[in-house]
Amino acid sequence: MKRIHTALLAALLGPLLLAGCERPSMETTQTGFRGTAMGAVVNPRVVGPIEAAQTLPEPIVAVPVAAGAPLSKDTYQNVQVLGDLPATELTRTMLAITAWVAPKQGCAYCHAPGEALSSDKLYTKVVARKMIAMTRHINADWKNHVAPTGVTCYTCHRGQPVPAQVWFTEPLPRSSGGATTESKGQNHPSVQAGLTSLGLDPLTPYLLGNAPIRAAGTTALPTGHVASIQQTEGTFGLMVHMSKALGVNCTHCHNTRSHAQWPESPLTRTKAFHGINMARDLNNAYMVPLTPTFPANRLGVLGDVAKVSCTTCHQGINKPLKGAPLLKDHPALAGPWGTVAGTTAAATPDSTSVPAEAVAKVAQVVAKTATTPAKR
Repeated sequence: MKRIHTALLAALLGPLLLAGCERPSMETTQTGFRGTAMGAVVNPRVVGPIEAAQTLPEPIVAVPVAAGAPLSKDTYQNVQVLGDLPATELTRTMLAITAWVAPKQGCAYCHAPGEALSSDKLYTKVVARKMIAMTRHINADWKNHVAPTGVTCYTCHRGQPVPAQVWFTEPLPRSSGGATTESKGQNHPSVQAGLTSLGLDPLTPYLLGNAPIRAAGTTALPTGHVASIQQTEGTFGLMVHMSKALGVNCTHCHNTRSHAQWPESPLTRTKAFHGINMARDLNNAYMVPLTPTFPANRLGVLGDVAKVSCTTCHQGINKPLKGAPLLKDHPALAGPWGTVAGTTAAATPDSTSVPAEAVAKVAQVVAKTATTPAKR
């Protein structure tokens, strides 16, 4: 009788316990030769909401630029980054950035009310100027990673003044005695490392510093291989971060025979290599120098500035915004005007193809801001 009761209890509790487990709804796509276990694994119930969240902003139609049109540096004051743009294109770019970064706050998020547009009174304007320069740098100098698709402010901000996915260096936990820090913060699960025990901070050594990323030796025996267990765990922590950031499994970049073998790896590994180097470059050349510009409440607990990682752009999907080519509509963010395809006067759209209300909107803003010289 006791066995019957136990079996009945198991039959009743079994479905309840399994209800919290992952349902077998995975989809796999073969990406390599048969028998090599190279495949992309996707869970539609996880990926579906992420893809649905990839909404795009309303486009701001370009206004035709006539040959010899006045440049923004000659029309406004204190234009330090986009002075090469025609004045009308600068205004269109400002309208787009407002919609991408501060749609609720509007122009006042960067331009202090009652002050001239040339004023740098608000720290947000100083930061925005640096971020515009950073965006141009990405599109011009990191094509190995962003390709012709490029990035705009919206790629990271998605309508928020502060991107949802930024990171700060985490302080290492103290030992039980409190006198010293525990080594690398192992066994203190963090979100960045996928809630694993691989270390508290898998980003600072690689996306701010230039620590070796290696987990395996290049020979069968450990001769000449100096990577420690801590370095291996740190590398795995970074890999977990990248996997979650892009919503992919390990075979997206690595082959299944040997993760260390580049010739047998997919081409996406090379693109990821450039992405790691790009993130490190952006953090050191653009974010860290802004540390004294930010108020204390915008800094981390260690006083460091917010930094970018793979998640900042990708946000859980392989191609940010499903690969939407936003840059093609905003060549001002691709590099100096006139040096980028499509930015010459002859290449701009004919006025008959531009809605009259779009032309009127930009013209109205230009007329309002150009009555007195003002620098953006």
